[in-house]
Amino acid sequence: MKTTAPNLIRWTGLAAMLAGILFIVIQPIHPPENLASVTTDAWAIIHYLTIAMSLFGLLGISGIYFRQVKEAGWLGLAGFTLFSLFWLATTAFTFVEAFILPLLATDAPEFVEGYLGIFGGSASEVNLGALPAAAPLAGGLYILGGLLLGIASFRAGILPRMAAGLLALGAVSTLAASLLPHPLDRFLAVPMGLALVWLGYSLWSERREKASEVGKSVQGAVNEIGNIR
Repeated sequence: MKTTAPNLIRWTGLAAMLAGILFIVIQPIHPPENLASVTTDAWAIIHYLTIAMSLFGLLGISGIYFRQVKEAGWLGLAGFTLFSLFWLATTAFTFVEAFILPLLATDAPEFVEGYLGIFGGSASEVNLGALPAAAPLAGGLYILGGLLLGIASFRAGILPRMAAGLLALGAVSTLAASLLPHPLDRFLAVPMGLALVWLGYSLWSERREKASEVGKSVQGAVNEIGNIR
């Protein structure tokens, strides 16, 4: 297959589908966030998959945005930027959980438990500096970024509007996390996962006849980014 901008965008649809599937599958099998779990094989596997999910998610939403960049306007750009920062933050924090916490489990168990408590909602017995602010910040990026990108996609009308609405709904549904005990709140990720799969499939399955239209959208992205400098 000839490597062109439209073909690359179609492949990001596959990345979005993989991210959505992993986002759904990981939730019910995620190990308990406690010290005993950190050194298990299940912990390592789940966090390796989460890193892959985050990278796929970043690629996927890039394709979703660039496919409709002119139609999405500044609202789409804002949503894409915020949502991208969420996936980058998730990659960074998951990297620590996968590769660093297991090494500290024996020598610094208090730090490990405190770090796990950031996202588990429990207080830390050690000073973690600014790290405790990471959870609400990441949550804000997820909610606002997903909401804005979903609204912009719905208004653009290039990708399925129902899928765009589900993206926005999936982001906002996270606000209900305070009403559910952890880890049941993890299942609020399911609507977002389904939205990513749906939007990704729509990118992947687009007909080749639309290639020229997609190419114009990519050119518009270059112009759009140039305008914000």
